[in-house]
Amino acid sequence: MKIKEILAILEEMAPLAYAEDFDNVGLLVGDANANATGVLVCHDALETVIDEAIAKNCNLVVCFHPILFSGLKKITGKNYVERAVIKAIRNDIAIYAVHTALDNHQQGVNKIFCDALGLTHTKVLVPKQHFIQKLVTYTIPENVAKVRNALFDAGAGKIGNYEDCSFNSTGTGTYMGNENSNPEIGECFEFVEAAEIKIEVTFEKHLQSKILKALFASHVYEEVAYEIYDLQNTHQNIGLGMIGEFDHPLAEADFLALVKEKMLAGGIRHSAFTGKAIKKVAVLGGSGSFAIKNAIGMGADAFLTADLKYHQFYEAENKLLLADIGHFESERYTKNYIVDYLTKKNANFAIILSEENTNPVKYF
Repeated sequence: MKIKEILAILEEMAPLAYAEDFDNVGLLVGDANANATGVLVCHDALETVIDEAIAKNCNLVVCFHPILFSGLKKITGKNYVERAVIKAIRNDIAIYAVHTALDNHQQGVNKIFCDALGLTHTKVLVPKQHFIQKLVTYTIPENVAKVRNALFDAGAGKIGNYEDCSFNSTGTGTYMGNENSNPEIGECFEFVEAAEIKIEVTFEKHLQSKILKALFASHVYEEVAYEIYDLQNTHQNIGLGMIGEFDHPLAEADFLALVKEKMLAGGIRHSAFTGKAIKKVAVLGGSGSFAIKNAIGMGADAFLTADLKYHQFYEAENKLLLADIGHFESERYTKNYIVDYLTKKNANFAIILSEENTNPVKYF
């Protein structure tokens, strides 16, 4: 099995197009065409993890956080990033990172977070913007079903919990071909008026080339008329954070005790108690202070995240309980999810969960 075949499965799990623009995801080190000997899944691809991969004969390390986040001008081994990269290259080990590609996925980091706490009726907290496009095209009635189905098969027409969505309207198209034309209806230099159907579908922007390929392959016209628009709509199923509910409300102290137990938190920093029961809870794995207003706006009784600064606790404004449970802790089950996903997709290949605890924060 080639490493690239495993990478294709990882991109099904967490499409790289879902990642934030600032992020550095995908294959960071190594040769995708090399034969895979085993996969080691970890949270952070530190030097100790590379040692573990060597010991366990794994030449692909799949990490959550990218070990290479910003550019390196020199690789001399002077810091933990450079040492890990040097060791990986010396030992022909590839490194692949998922990070915000999985953060933004509907079944990713924050759904895992919610599931660990037992939250239900979940939805995205900060929906992704500037990610939806619309295709408008025109064809004759006899060709409509073929074109529309091809677009659906390529990924167009998915809106929330629905698929195969389109809008179709009837009109009259006109054209006249020159001496080099080969019209489906009519002849060269003939002015043609034909009944046409206008098809409109939305799609995720990273699918554009696939959508257009399907359009051209299924259309009967020599020259296919189409338009693509960028939409301002947010994508309700892709984005950072998630909000869900408990079946029964909890007192604030009981809620924090549950969070500490389920997420194995070494400690929880939190804002002042509001005196309200906790039923609706917002979560955002990793650094999530930017979403405090989103959590308040969606009526959360509590917001769980990490890396909160002193003054950010004031932003709770007694409207919700704001809690920092630790960066690693908020994402701790992500590597387990990746292992389970890869194992289900390829049960006959060695997919190993790293035994290294890469959390740099310790509690006394």
